[in-house]
Amino acid sequence: MCVAQVLAQVGTFAVPALLPRLIAAWSLTNTEAGWVTGIFYAGYTLSVPVLVSLTDRMDPRSVYLFGVSLIAVAAGGFALLADGFASACLFRALWGIGWAGTYMPGLKAVSDLVEPAQQSRAVAGHAAGIGLSGAASFVVAETVAEALGWRWGVAVGGFGAAAAFAIAATVLPRRRPAPPAEGRGAFLDFRPVLRNRSALGYSLGYMVHTWEMSVLRSWVVTFLTLAAGRGGALAGAISPAAVATSLGLVGAGSSVLGNEAAIRLGRRRFILTVMGASAAMAAGIGFAGQSSFALGAPLCVAYAALIWADSASLTAGTVGSAEPERRGATMAVHSTLGYLGGFLGPLVQGVVLDLAAPWGGLAWGFAFLHVTAVLALGMAAMALLRPQPLGGDRRG
Repeated sequence: MCVAQVLAQVGTFAVPALLPRLIAAWSLTNTEAGWVTGIFYAGYTLSVPVLVSLTDRMDPRSVYLFGVSLIAVAAGGFALLADGFASACLFRALWGIGWAGTYMPGLKAVSDLVEPAQQSRAVAGHAAGIGLSGAASFVVAETVAEALGWRWGVAVGGFGAAAAFAIAATVLPRRRPAPPAEGRGAFLDFRPVLRNRSALGYSLGYMVHTWEMSVLRSWVVTFLTLAAGRGGALAGAISPAAVATSLGLVGAGSSVLGNEAAIRLGRRRFILTVMGASAAMAAGIGFAGQSSFALGAPLCVAYAALIWADSASLTAGTVGSAEPERRGATMAVHSTLGYLGGFLGPLVQGVVLDLAAPWGGLAWGFAFLHVTAVLALGMAAMALLRPQPLGGDRRG
């Protein structure tokens, strides 16, 4: 299952990796570029409540196969047919819908088969595999684009999704849906999930986390391309896409280690500490990192380590806090809130860049500064809802 997820993810960030080329080719504004990258998360957000909730009522295998099929279609359509802002948004939105049928349904299939005491580590391992592949998607897209053109760089994602379909169809066991649980409620009735304060607290934290993560992943290549244009050490020696790949690699390790730290130090305390440190980094990286590539690249890597540190901890917290008969619905709410942040983050970043354009280079500082404000709101929500520790966590 993890191998299939790696293949399904291998083209996910091809468009952010190639964004400077698309901006130049199609004369996109920063706001339009934010839509092209962010609408992936909009498609995910609108469809994930239905697709993930269905895993409580039907075989997750069927939902997963639908998802990877749609990714293959969307990647192929973008590579063959996209010729501007509107068509790019269409295919990226479809890609997001496909990912909604792939990411959490795949995790649901894994978590349903793992003993509760090991779920936290299973979630972290699953997230790490996806993170590694997502990281690789930047350098894979750039390498293929350099050799064959940007359309082939995007098409790689379609080939990976087709391979994921073949693997899952072959090895993922068919499972009968669980019988209706007493009091489970009507389909898409999320009121019982929203009354679960612990799960909701982790999910709101995940929304803020995904907002911040998507800002960096969507804009890092463009940000570092600007910094590289100023010259200095390392400019031209390491590509912005290679740095973007290193962010995901660092982030995958940080996510797993962060979950282990949350187990030992107390989950809520660890998450709030990471959010505070990340807010401080967001307040300064846009002002300092744009001055030179030699400074901007390591700052982005350090920032990624902070952003990803609470990723698995938050998702594991939601999964572990969910009532077993509502796990799919709880994960649907978790994903919806998370990727609503994923949609809004890159878009708001682009809007702020356009609004702050008269300030020249300071625009990037103001753009990243908005993330600090969002993180402050997330910390307030976590402190108010006080999500509970999981089995095996130290009660910090």
